[in-house]
Amino acid sequence: MPQLLCTVRHCHAPLTRETTRLTCPNNHSFDIARSGYINLLQPQDRRSRNPGDTPAAVIARRKLHNRGFTQPLLAAISQVLQPSPADILLDIGSGEGYYLAGLAKQANCQAHGIDISVPAVDAAARRYPEHQWIVANADRFIPYADQSFTKVLSLTARMNPAEFHRVLRPEGQLLIALPAPDDLIQLRGTGRDRVQRTVEAFAPGFTLSHHQRATTQADLDTQAIADILLSIYRPLQSSPPQPGPVTFSLDLLLFNTRQSPA
Repeated sequence: MPQLLCTVRHCHAPLTRETTRLTCPNNHSFDIARSGYINLLQPQDRRSRNPGDTPAAVIARRKLHNRGFTQPLLAAISQVLQPSPADILLDIGSGEGYYLAGLAKQANCQAHGIDISVPAVDAAARRYPEHQWIVANADRFIPYADQSFTKVLSLTARMNPAEFHRVLRPEGQLLIALPAPDDLIQLRGTGRDRVQRTVEAFAPGFTLSHHQRATTQADLDTQAIADILLSIYRPLQSSPPQPGPVTFSLDLLLFNTRQSPA
């Protein structure tokens, strides 16, 4: 099991699990929630009083997953990442856990998820209690020891190249999923191509080994459209969205770690 670290500023000491809490040698303590997740988020690391996905957004996204609209994207991610039983996965911005748990189930491997949203992490812990779920701000610090993971994922989430490199093993891999320009094009118009900018941002510590665009389309009813509107943050077109075909599209970038950052 990867070693968790204290998130108190200037501490970062190893955490030891007791019955209902984790403690570090400097007497910092973190309770384990009834659903099993651990909240390591510090007050100064919050973007707002209730950062990240709202309960309504978590429920809406779960409903979209449950109806199978995102299953082709999960299949594409699995094909690119190719997780194995020997892997230890970390998903940054894991949300309510659908993608991480799906990958771990296919590979029968360890999985750990981090998200800044308490409702999202609580939902993940309740549905997938076999995995570890952490509330933390990974933009600031990933609360795991160096070289803890074989594969790290950031699926349409925030990116922290230096921290991703620190927690990956020397032979590790990083999968970044970006909304492609045609993602939700019927609802928000054509988006930006972020691939080259992302490759450049990760160049000091990573080498791009594979790029693949995964695209699927689903015929969505009024309820599914409403669920999408609750679950995304990106601007929509000015005209009201209507039921009909909607495109889901991701640019999948697979990186190998360099032995040491340039």
